[in-house]
Amino acid sequence: MELDLRLIRYAVILADELHFGRAAQRLLIAQQTLSSQIVQLEAGLGVVLFIRDRRHVELTPAGKLFVDRGRRLLAEARNMVVEFSRTAPLLRVDVITEGLPTTDLIARQLRSRLPEVTLEVVQGQGFTVAVTSLVQGRTDLAFGRVNGLDGPLPKALQHRLVRLEPMGVVLPADHGLAGRDAVRMAELADHPLLLHIAEEAADWQDWNEQVVAEFGLEVGYRMRGHGRSAANAAVAAYRAPSLGPLLAPAADGVVVRPVVDPVPVYPFSAVWRSGRPSRPLDGAITAVRGIADESGWLEPPPREWWMPAADRA
Repeated sequence: MELDLRLIRYAVILADELHFGRAAQRLLIAQQTLSSQIVQLEAGLGVVLFIRDRRHVELTPAGKLFVDRGRRLLAEARNMVVEFSRTAPLLRVDVITEGLPTTDLIARQLRSRLPEVTLEVVQGQGFTVAVTSLVQGRTDLAFGRVNGLDGPLPKALQHRLVRLEPMGVVLPADHGLAGRDAVRMAELADHPLLLHIAEEAADWQDWNEQVVAEFGLEVGYRMRGHGRSAANAAVAAYRAPSLGPLLAPAADGVVVRPVVDPVPVYPFSAVWRSGRPSRPLDGAITAVRGIADESGWLEPPPREWWMPAADRA
């Protein structure tokens, strides 16, 4: 028979515990499953590895030999994985923060599309920090809005637009606008907004300020913080609407609704340092372009939409 490392591990854990219930619990499988898998292993080997009755489980001499060699095989397999991970090319990607649908999806796709690359995902909590990390070579690829920073993007960096992302409004679940299928931009003027923005996210800050100025909206609260989870919690606590990604996960007590007339759009770009040949980075940029094309991310919304003039240019 061909040995399955999974079955070897089952036998080793059962040998450690000498109890099917405890072993199954460690393996996170059903006790009945473990029992049937051990029977399958013994049948394939043509030997009895365990003597069991209702009261106890013990190893046979053949079982002791199998478990001893199985431990060595499992250790060798672990060592091989560690050795491979050390030699695999490393790609460090800044996804900005948790809960962003665009960067979360890109990170998941890169893992599957670049299996030969060790992907290290970091959260710089803002594009301002990401730019500095890219220039200093501490990260390889980041995402954000290239306009709205304190100054122009450093010349050492290259960028490519990957998504025109429609933004929505995050609302308390019992808010007066929460029952709508979509919220008109003009309606938001009657409800002071909550701006929950990390200090390091100058691009997001600038985009929000431009929305407020363009459509005569009012800001009720300004808060500093990181991540969609914290932003959702602030919306629930202060009972004020906040702009955010339309497809971002919504926690209990809040809902996300589309904004229309016009649809506010946020431009996400992939950004990397130029002049540094890197096969993992080249593969990642190609993969990100593929994801954008396949997902239709560069197609603007079918109805009236808005984006800051600098981004349209």
